[in-house]
Amino acid sequence: MSRIATTLATLGAQGRAALVPYVTAGDPDLDATGRIVRAMVAAGADLVELGVPFSDPMADGPVLQRSAARALRAGTTLPRVLELVADLRRDLDTPIVLFGYYNPIFRYGVEALARDAARAGADGVLCVDLPPEEAGELRAATRAHALDLIALLAPTTPGARVRRIAREASGFLYFVSVLGVTGARAELPRELPELVSAVRTATPLPVGVGFGVQSPEQAAWVSGFADAVIVGSAIGRLLDESNGDDPAVRIGDFVGGLAAAMRAAGR
Repeated sequence: MSRIATTLATLGAQGRAALVPYVTAGDPDLDATGRIVRAMVAAGADLVELGVPFSDPMADGPVLQRSAARALRAGTTLPRVLELVADLRRDLDTPIVLFGYYNPIFRYGVEALARDAARAGADGVLCVDLPPEEAGELRAATRAHALDLIALLAPTTPGARVRRIAREASGFLYFVSVLGVTGARAELPRELPELVSAVRTATPLPVGVGFGVQSPEQAAWVSGFADAVIVGSAIGRLLDESNGDDPAVRIGDFVGGLAAAMRAAGR
């Protein structure tokens, strides 16, 4: 069982959903990202999504687009992100998922990326713009190196396609809570519990919910019916507002608030 699966199974047995914060690697620089990830884990993060910055992040809203642009201007590359993962793995056991787009993976080399990501200590890969019909090479490479390949589902994904995607995914399924790009939402769709429940009928894999979660209250609500709560743009907004200050403390405090709300809500 992978580190991701073990973590989610352990939390599920405890009656808890996992808190999964996302941060763009290299925003404002990779040293800061290292401090941010350690602060998030200390504050209660159960898994971490580490964004690989890309120049055309078509699934991301303005906040994460700006975050990726800052990271690229700071010289962040996929090899340097893997170096960061290796550095984090020196003192963290928390699962790390690389979240990004196919172009950087293709340029790096699919087999090489899976090999080097596993060697660095990553646990999974989520490739936003690679449909399952085209993911055979990446799926084979990640399986060969014991990495989970996380799959995305949309609210509009038909049931038959959910079952197909679920058969080929591992780790967990990432259910996108809203139509459109990433970004905090004042309100989440009230039908989310029913949508997640429908996915559960198609797969035994854990189901995480992301896109739109911005507050402790929303995280607590989602944790009542999902196996993981993924928060990205709200953290990106804190990076937006850092004005050159080290944002690790503010982000750690924010993640701590999310974790506390989820624990208080129970399941």
